Amino acid sequence: MVKVDSFILQSIEKIKEQVSGPAIIALSGGVDSSVCAVLAHRAIGELLFPIYIDTGFMRKGETQRIKDTFSDMNLQVIDAKERFLEALKGIEDPELKRKAVGEMFIRVFEEEARLLKAEFLIQGTIYPDRIESEGGIKSHHNVGGLPSVMDFRSIVEPLEDLYKDEVREVARALDLPCEISERMPFPGPGLSVRIVGEVTQEKIEAVREANAIVEEELLERFHPWQTFAAILGKGTGVKDGQRVHGWIVAIRAVSSRDGMTAESMELPWDVLKRIESRITGEVPSVARVVYDLSSKPPATIEFE
Repeated sequence: MVKVDSFILQSIEKIKEQVSGPAIIALSGGVDSSVCAVLAHRAIGELLFPIYIDTGFMRKGETQRIKDTFSDMNLQVIDAKERFLEALKGIEDPELKRKAVGEMFIRVFEEEARLLKAEFLIQGTIYPDRIESEGGIKSHHNVGGLPSVMDFRSIVEPLEDLYKDEVREVARALDLPCEISERMPFPGPGLSVRIVGEVTQEKIEAVREANAIVEEELLERFHPWQTFAAILGKGTGVKDGQRVHGWIVAIRAVSSRDGMTAESMELPWDVLKRIESRITGEVPSVARVVYDLSSKPPATIEFE
């Protein structure tokens, strides 16, 4: 395990050495990017510009939470929802979707960096991100999903050798709010990889609502490593006495230590039935709900 106090001091010094001018940091509000932002802010202060890109693929209420949490920094909130949706238009392959999201992230960051005259990009990449990208399991948007040509002098990754549980230890030592330090992992491409197949606005809106219901029902009571809803496709159902062809939503809940392996959680039947009832009742376009029993391996935690 990492020696937290030493790591914090060494990381701050390393960032000072690597960054010699204004820098931007990719901020998502998750524990990785939040820890990275605090370390970088302690290292270079007002030279740091955290940039949160609203891709349109974020969880319910995410953008406002970011604004509230990081209001004491030079936070830049960029509305790029239409651009990301257009970038994924017609794409069904999971790997191509991740690469398209990675490409768009970098292009938006480059545009903002030019406006801020920043030549350095800081990222919250962690060790499992690199392992999965380099091993061909899936391209993380901040590693294998990055384009080969980027308009930055260098990319700085202070957390690149840490596992998720180690990042949480650092977050606690930095006195970050529990809401951040204990927060579930959330994929960089957001809800776009919780939709099997092409991403559309209709699917995004449906999966966002379903995801919020799953989190509300499971987080505080069962403390999963990760839990969410995903859209698998369409299936036949009956609503209000009428035949419908609506979305099939899968519930996913797993326990894990570092995300490299995971086990599906054995949830009470009454809880699963309540979630199913809420999703089909509160999200009109959903026809049926299933529960994913797969472990990792053979499945990954996310569907794409």
